[in-house]
This record gives sequence, C-alpha cells and structure tokens, in this order.
Amino acid sequence: MHYLHTMIRVGDLDAALDFFCHKFGLIEVNRYDNEAARFSLIFLAAPGDVERAAEQQAPLVELTHNWDETQYEGGRNFGHLAYAVDDIYAICQQLLDKGVIINRPPRDGHMAFIRSPDGISIELLQKGERLPAQEPWASMANTGSW
Repeated sequence: MHYLHTMIRVGDLDAALDFFCHKFGLIEVNRYDNEAARFSLIFLAAPGDVERAAEQQAPLVELTHNWDETQYEGGRNFGHLAYAVDDIYAICQQLLDKGVIINRPPRDGHMAFIRSPDGISIELLQKGERLPAQEPWASMANTGSW
C-alpha cells in the first residue's frame, strides 16, 4: 500500500489554483473534467515529486471542484496537509510576499501554518534539524486559527 492523494473540495477553482500553484508552488500534473456530472479533478504534486507522480508513486493533492458549489463549511474539513520544506523561513517569506497570511509563524524554526482560500490548513515543517530562531518570526504573533 502507498499513499495516493488528499482530496479537498474547492469553491473557487481559480483562487485555489492561484494559491496552490502560483503562490505555494505545487504543479498541476493531471486534470479530469466531467461535463455530465459537472465536476473537475485537478491533481497537484510538489516540485520534487513531479516525475514520480507520472508513475503514480508520489503523494498528490486532488482539488475537487463541483461546478455548482461555491462554498464549503467546516463540517467537510479534515485537518491539514503537511509538507517538509528546505528552509521554513524562506518559504514563509515568499508566501508572505505573495499576500498569504502566516497563521502560525515559524517562531521555533521548525513549524508554521497557513490556510488556502477555502480554509484548508497547511502545515510547513523544516526538513532535518530546526533552524535557529530569527526575527521577524521569533516574535511574530499568531493570526487567526490553523
């Protein structure tokens, strides 16, 4: 057995793709549109997983867009997605520069949380050892929830 994907429902596909691809850096590797049932499935891979995704050997995020749904409430949420990153401070700064709110800053040099436009919580974890604390992250307050 191996992990295939995590499916999340999105109300605004353009906003979701802008967030996950243009801001967060995932890459669309497959798309399936079903006009009769009025839904689209978009599969996204982390940049380091694109080659393995073609062989169905990498974990993917599946964005499910039901064309007639525009909003999903908390009852359909599931927890969070988690990604290991090479430099937690650099990725958080890149996201912040693109207008993404850092809900839980990486004060400890190890963990941060952000949210997608549909409220999906995403955990960012520093690969290997935690980085030494540094500003502005060390003193940055939480924003919202994660």
